[in-house]
Amino acid sequence: MVCVSADVSVRERVVRRLDDLGPVVICADLAELRAMLFPGPPVPAPAPPPEQGPVHCGDLLVDPARHLVTWRGEPLALTRLERELLARLAGDPGAVWSYERIFGSVWGGTWLGDAAILHSAVKRLRRKLREVAGGPQVQTVRGVGYRLAVPRG
Repeated sequence: MVCVSADVSVRERVVRRLDDLGPVVICADLAELRAMLFPGPPVPAPAPPPEQGPVHCGDLLVDPARHLVTWRGEPLALTRLERELLARLAGDPGAVWSYERIFGSVWGGTWLGDAAILHSAVKRLRRKLREVAGGPQVQTVRGVGYRLAVPRG
């Protein structure tokens, strides 16, 4: 059994549930798994997502470099991951971002088909955006991905 997850709680849960079934290989990312499976010269890690400049979308400002998100001038307390996710969605508002595209852009890796970490991040982001009156909304496009709806004005 192999588990690849950047989320420590997921890895711990897998170990607790599957430890009695036999060997379990736990890795934080694909580079770590490759290093275990194919020892030898290191394979270069994928390039990190490019640093994105400030994104303006209606009354929403997302500035990943300054770790700042504001709605109508009021700061929103978001984590780095939530800011990056929101910046990607706000960079092309209304466009549908597939799970694969979001995962590659925000996490800088290859999506392996398990969208749990993405759904969890979106759930936390939505909860924080709901606290903002008339704020942007992350909408689900079932089976495809997400898009950002930003009210005008």
